[in-house]
Amino acid sequence: MLDERKLAVLRAIITDYVENSEPVGSKALVERYHLDVSPATIRNDMATLEEEGYLTQPHTSAGRIPTDKGYRLFVDRLATVKPLSPAEKRAISTFLGGAADLDDVVARTVRLLAQITQQVAIVQYPVVSTAVIRHLDVVRLHLDRALVLLVTSTGRITQAYVEIPPETRDDQVQAVAVRVASVVRNMTSTQAVRALSGLAPEPGSDAILGIVVQAVTALLGADPTTRIVVGGVQNLARFGEDFHTAMEPVLEALEEQVVLLRLLGEVRDDVTVRIGHENEHVGLQSTSVVASGYGMPDDAWATLGVVGPTRMNYPSTMASVRAVARYVGRFLAEG
Repeated sequence: MLDERKLAVLRAIITDYVENSEPVGSKALVERYHLDVSPATIRNDMATLEEEGYLTQPHTSAGRIPTDKGYRLFVDRLATVKPLSPAEKRAISTFLGGAADLDDVVARTVRLLAQITQQVAIVQYPVVSTAVIRHLDVVRLHLDRALVLLVTSTGRITQAYVEIPPETRDDQVQAVAVRVASVVRNMTSTQAVRALSGLAPEPGSDAILGIVVQAVTALLGADPTTRIVVGGVQNLARFGEDFHTAMEPVLEALEEQVVLLRLLGEVRDDVTVRIGHENEHVGLQSTSVVASGYGMPDDAWATLGVVGPTRMNYPSTMASVRAVARYVGRFLAEG
């Protein structure tokens, strides 16, 4: 068990290393952080921290840098996540407040997270189990082509192009659109798929009805949880030469949707932090992941977060991720 002074030394080293990206020596700690002890005492504390695996010395004559274990202790000892300032909260609210639909919310969230954390942002599309169908239409585009358009109560818009018999009359297209819309309106996706499966054709609408029903069923059956949006990848370039050798495997991991889904899939805490080798995927073991669930577990639930080097500002990043998650969840609840 580390005493308070050694914990203070560890916190100071992590703070200094995050800010300056240089190994930290005892003299610098005494001068910058007013620890009220001699450099010799600090050197002894640093040696103890190194022996116990919280620090490492990259070169014989260099100072120390934190290990994954050191970062983990630092994160675990954070008494509370630093709250955002009123100005930061207003900026988040304003940025998300103009969103038109769910796609826009996700796109804005990715940009916002990348901007305020200066990390790579990842956002999973939510499952909205109680979302219902508000509007369905079929628009004829050409003689043999039409657009099936579906709008849900969350504002999400999906569409599919379909081929229709050239001899189909416009009034037949419209009649089928009205009939299918009347069946699925105000139903959830599961209810609508069930209702469509029992929809019997009427004289003159057999072919076009089957085509539209098939297209709508496919739209309703698409699983939004398999969609991950990534933004701010360019932020990786700002983390210095010590991170450049790790960039290629990180970039490869970020391109794998399955990896990202697994990364976010089990997050249910207010804020979850995985540091370095705590990440199962080898390509991400030079990074830390800070993530939070958003939405309501009984309605809309998904995960958002950031990926960056282990040398990140954990208090600030954790606060930003948690705040954005709460605002997005609030937007979904109000929508």
